[in-house]
Amino acid sequence: MRPDLPSPTPPAGRPDTPRTYSVRTYGCQMNVHDSERLTGLLEQAGYVAAADDDGADVVVLNTCAVRENADNKLYGNLGHLAPVKAGRPGMQIAVGGCLAQKDRGEITRRAPWVDVVFGTHNIGSLPVLLERARVQQEAQVEILESLEVFPSTLPTRRESAYSAWVSISVGCNNTCTFCIVPSLRGKEKDRRPGDILAEVEALVAEGVREVTLLGQNVNSYGAEYADRLAFGKLLRSCGDIEGLERVRFTSPHPKDFTDDVIAAMAETPNVMPQLHMPLQSGSDRVLKAMRRSYRQQRYLAIIDRVRSAMPEAAITTDIIVGFPGETEDDFAETLHVVRQARFAGAFTFQYSPRPGTPAAALEEQVPREVVQERYERLVALADDVAWSENKAVVGRTVELMVAQGEGRKDVRTHRLSGRARDNRLVHFTPVDRDGRPVDVRPGDMVEVEVTYAAPHHLVSDAPVRSVRPTGAREEAAVLLGMPTVRA
Repeated sequence: MRPDLPSPTPPAGRPDTPRTYSVRTYGCQMNVHDSERLTGLLEQAGYVAAADDDGADVVVLNTCAVRENADNKLYGNLGHLAPVKAGRPGMQIAVGGCLAQKDRGEITRRAPWVDVVFGTHNIGSLPVLLERARVQQEAQVEILESLEVFPSTLPTRRESAYSAWVSISVGCNNTCTFCIVPSLRGKEKDRRPGDILAEVEALVAEGVREVTLLGQNVNSYGAEYADRLAFGKLLRSCGDIEGLERVRFTSPHPKDFTDDVIAAMAETPNVMPQLHMPLQSGSDRVLKAMRRSYRQQRYLAIIDRVRSAMPEAAITTDIIVGFPGETEDDFAETLHVVRQARFAGAFTFQYSPRPGTPAAALEEQVPREVVQERYERLVALADDVAWSENKAVVGRTVELMVAQGEGRKDVRTHRLSGRARDNRLVHFTPVDRDGRPVDVRPGDMVEVEVTYAAPHHLVSDAPVRSVRPTGAREEAAVLLGMPTVRA
């Protein structure tokens, strides 16, 4: 336990039992990574993970303000926790994340049983706030307006032993009219390249083989240092780290996507041929209203250049349907881009007003029934295109990193799951040519032949061609004289 962190007070009636915690995460990858830090902070302060979420002594809700009905979900969850807390003396509830940054004191007004409210800029304060709330017997609300310490310096408890998130920046300098994130996460703040690479090297030394570089607008990295080429340089530097097998990043912005980044992706072997690049709309008129500083032609030109440099790349996107003022002609332009770009997957959203955003005050809000009908057409087209793209992979041999969280597909087939280099999800049968089970564990690399395609995943029912243990397993195999390919 860090000496500067308060020791958690044992639960009432259990003086020798450490306090337990549960962290519940809502929202984007940034929130997932923040939750890993919250978990690391709590464990470093002496808390232990609860076996049952509702049985935890401390429940932390790490919230999102972007997703639809985020407020209703938060207060619904808090309502569920109220009687649980009433029956558990000493239980504490903490609310953090983007919605906490936005609502602040409103949370304790609407849910006075909440003990701690903390913002996006001060997640490191959680253990101290919990103890202060316990001692003072009153709610603690602490919301900083700007980042004081880059959160990557905080302890982290990762969900995966072989894969990790690495934040390269926080905040955003864009002013998209539908987005509340800049007001909650602040202006972009970049980490020094040396600090990022040192973190990646330390992770690799711990057994991590895959990192995903995170930023609200990841490819604008370097804006704080006036270095437009910084992100491409960072990707190339990651290629020099021995033992790092896969590098991914999310999410880039089309306006900052430059040719040097495409070249770095294509020329750096451990940077994966995968790109998630939000489109939001295919209509130039709507893009202008969204304050997205690119247009359809520029977006499609980037896609063409990426595919020219990396023909095997899988490209995914985000699309919003029903932005205020969107006409049927505007929507038709979005469908056109989906057909042209041939996305391997699309995350589609129905527009809903977010209080505090310029778009919420725009006239010509599209009727909900119109938004729903367009949404259904978009999903059908996006699934059809993705299915077609997946069918093109059937018959190919792909390298998978066996997934930890995605586990078995079903009991009947005993399939396992893994991610291909292009991030496609593949369910495979872990047997050799003679039908015997193959020893495969999370983090291992396997080669399989794709035999079937669905819109959102691939399947391999062919024998596993090879298995390569990674990290600690690979070192153990060498020490024991085991072959590293065993299929």
